[in-house]
Amino acid sequence: MIFEKDENTTIVYQENATLNIFLENLSKGYEKIKNDHIIINLFSFSKITKNDILEFLDISNTHKKANKSFVLVTDAVSYDDVPDHISVAPSIQEAKDIIEMEEIERDLGI
Repeated sequence: MIFEKDENTTIVYQENATLNIFLENLSKGYEKIKNDHIIINLFSFSKITKNDILEFLDISNTHKKANKSFVLVTDAVSYDDVPDHISVAPSIQEAKDIIEMEEIERDLGI
């Protein structure tokens, strides 16, 4: 598992692993990054489905309850195809934009 820290945001990705192994490693490494906003880069997975995205729902909900952003990055699944309470973006830059907007909403108490 690879962590790239950029200020208060950590981008997480892993090469040459199945989604189940990735999720397992993410759970194990979560303590290290739980205080950061998290971007999960899923571009190394060639086939991602809506159901695969939903596998991240528990950790996403946990992270968002701590007032931190959690965004999945993939262009294989549209954000329209997943529930509103899980954030999906087609690029890293758009994920950073989502985090910025969510920070503004939290500052405003929205």
